[in-house]
This record gives sequence, structure tokens and C-alpha cells, in this order.
Amino acid sequence: MSDDKHDKPFIYLDHAATSWPKPATVIEAVTEAMERDGANPGRGSHAMAVRASRILFETRKSLAKLFVIKNPNDISFALNTTMALNTAIKGILKSGDHVIATAVEHNSVRRPLEYLKSIGVIEVTYVEPDEKGILDAKQVQTAIRSNTKLAVVNHSSNLLGSILPIGDIGEVTRHSGVKLLVDAAQSAGILDIDVEAMGVDMLAFPGHKGLLGPQGTGGLYIHPELDLEPLMHGGTGSQSESIEQPAVRPDRYEAGTQNTSGISGLRAGVKHVLHETVQNIHTKEWTLTQIMMQKLLESKGIRILGPALGEARTGIVSFIIEGADPSEIGFILDQHYNMAVRTGFHCSPLAHGTAGTLETGAIRASVGCFTTSQEVEAFAQAVKEIVQHYS
Repeated sequence: MSDDKHDKPFIYLDHAATSWPKPATVIEAVTEAMERDGANPGRGSHAMAVRASRILFETRKSLAKLFVIKNPNDISFALNTTMALNTAIKGILKSGDHVIATAVEHNSVRRPLEYLKSIGVIEVTYVEPDEKGILDAKQVQTAIRSNTKLAVVNHSSNLLGSILPIGDIGEVTRHSGVKLLVDAAQSAGILDIDVEAMGVDMLAFPGHKGLLGPQGTGGLYIHPELDLEPLMHGGTGSQSESIEQPAVRPDRYEAGTQNTSGISGLRAGVKHVLHETVQNIHTKEWTLTQIMMQKLLESKGIRILGPALGEARTGIVSFIIEGADPSEIGFILDQHYNMAVRTGFHCSPLAHGTAGTLETGAIRASVGCFTTSQEVEAFAQAVKEIVQHYS
């Protein structure tokens, strides 16, 4: 193994956590907003405040185009997917409600549900995908009860890369009168999403992953016929004379000053995705995962989690090496090869339980739209060298 990582170029394979690098247009948009449009959006009629408000609206329009949403004002901004999920979960559920979730959910879903369950508000059923993370919509149908209010599913597992059949699940929930909340943390900007066609009532998404925007951005789509109790209450710039949170959208769900410069960067990121097209981005990332998996499987003692070679997945490849601690492998990749991956439990112990890696954790390499095949091959070669060292 190489002793000096500085002899090698930096290879970033942690896009499932946050995308990097960002397009130059994103950086330019953030800078321009801070330099030119730094006023508080919706808190004044002067020119700078109006320009700041326009940034937010134009970003909603771009997101609405991407997710096929009729009214951009049905999108409210959030700091991240976790905040959006908490807004949805805590805003819709009442005492006595039953919730269906999957056994590959991230802690940003599991923990709010388990909190509400612990204080006696709701009941939760976790439906079990197979070891690869594949779920049949009929499993959701079977779990529905008379008091089922909500089904929460991630579009793609942040550990396994498996893709859930959202359209099929949406058909089940729509016919059963159950609301569907989709966690698009690993799919926004990477997989096609049409909220109406897929039967999605709420869509929580990050701005800083597949949408290529800055951290501290994200949002929640809420179906126009659905009303949630706001997670936060406070200033909105509208109806300031009222003691109650405004009913008008998106103000109802956007208390406090928004991250205008970050949202400006998000708009640029979404424009980049729309220009490149989701289909082309996904095809490229899937192709890179296939190269990575094929190369990794040339080394003995490696088990890849999730869908098999040739099957559908997002740009995530998680694996374990027989007899090796994933955290140690990640440290070696960082210190000796100048490569960034994610190790451990990925805030998703449910998914690790499904994969059978709850005791060990795993190594996760995740590609992005700027990852190259040369970087993927260099990574696989580094892992091969590490495996040979351990054998």
C-alpha cells in the first residue's frame, strides 16, 4: 500500500452523504445572491427584498418542473430532508393513528416515528424487504389497518441502493385512503419523480445531494388537499397582524428567514440537473456502480450489499470484507489512498438489520454525476490491494 496519500489525487466517493464538487454555477449563484440580493425575502417592498423573494419563487418553479408539481407554492423549503420529514410526520399524525414504514428506513424517519410511538400517540408497522432491500407493494397492502393514516417509504435505500416501487405503492395507498410520504434523500435529481403519477402526497428531499445545491437546503412537497400542523411557528412576512400562523402556502410552513443564498445555489443545481436530465445522470451513475461492483467482485472475501450486478440501483455500493473492520478500511482508504468513503451504520440500523450487517457495519462508496470511470477503477484497485494485505 502507498504510504503517502498526497502522491495520489483526491477521490470523493461519499455522494450519498452530500455531493461534491458542486457545479461552478452553484457557487456563482450563492456568491451573487450574497453580494447582490442579501435582503430578507418577503420582509419588505424595496428592490433588494423583492429580488430575494424572486429567488425563492424561481427555485420553487424549477423544483416543480423537476418533480412534475402543478403549483410551486405547494413546495416549502427546509434545512434538509430530516426537517422536511419531521414536518410531514409530526404535522399529519394524530393520537390513535397507525403508520406503515419499511425496514430500510433512515433514522430521520425511524426516530420521529419511534418518538411518537414511545409517548403513546401512534402505532408503527415495519414491512420487511428482502435482503437486497427489494419490497413488493402487496406487503404494504397487507399491513394496512382500519386506522392506518400514513405510509412512509424511502425511494432508495441509503445503504443498499435498492429502489422501491413508489408508483405501485402509491396506487395501493391511494385506493386505500392512506397518505404516502416519500423520502427522496437518495433519489431527488437521480431518479424520475412525478408526484401525481406516482400517487405521492408528500415528498421530502435534500438540496445538497443529487440536486447539487449547498448544504442547509431542502424541501417538502405537500399535496394541495392536505393540511399539516406546522412544525414551527413565527414570522413569515405575511399576515403579521394575525396571532396565528398564516394558512396561505408556502408561508404556513416557512416560519423565519429563509436561506436565500443557499436556495439560489439550489436553483442553479436544479437547473444543472434539468439540463443534463435525470435519465442521463442515473444511467451514468448506474454504469459506474456496475464497473465498481464487477471490479470489487474480482477480490475474494468481498460481499456486496443490495441488488446484484446488472440489477437496478442508485449510485450506492456498500460492501464488507471478510475479516476486516469497515472503519479500519475507511481509514486506510483515506490516509493511504486519499479516497473518501463512508463506513459504519450510515444512520440506518434498520437497513443494516435487513442486510445482516448490524453487528459489523459496512463500507459505502457512492458515486455522483461528476465521478469518472477512472476514479471508480482506482478505488477498486485500492480495495484489491487492501484485501491482499489482509489475506
